[in-house]
Amino acid sequence: MTSTIWVAIAVVAAVLIVAAVVVAISRAKGRRRQREAEEIRERARLETERVERRESLAAETAAKARAAQAEAEAKAAEAARLQERAATHQNEAVTTREQLQEQWNRADSLDPKTRAAASETADRDASERDGAPRTDQPATDAGLPRHDAPTSR
Repeated sequence: MTSTIWVAIAVVAAVLIVAAVVVAISRAKGRRRQREAEEIRERARLETERVERRESLAAETAAKARAAQAEAEAKAAEAARLQERAATHQNEAVTTREQLQEQWNRADSLDPKTRAAASETADRDASERDGAPRTDQPATDAGLPRHDAPTSR
């Protein structure tokens, strides 16, 4: 019986040792998994920071783009307003220039000296076209008034 007791004790001891080894292996495996999980969490935390920085940069860039778009639209509106204003001024200038030319023409038609000078100028221009020698004396030096019409509108 003693040997049976010793065998039973040996079996119990072996079972206890196997159980202890299984528990130790299980705990080691658990610690290893826990360390692996912590490493994964740390990498995820670092990657989360990178993603948050990238999202922040994207949001900032989008805000800058919206601001630039708004500024461009404002500048385009200002440019259109200025172009319209310039066209209005140009039209007014053309109208005024035409009115001034009408005044010059009316004044010239009322003044007998201007009518005679205009007639002489017309005669001289006709003779130049016909091949007559040209005088280099400008019309203003000949005592003729000079009224330049606008060259472009």
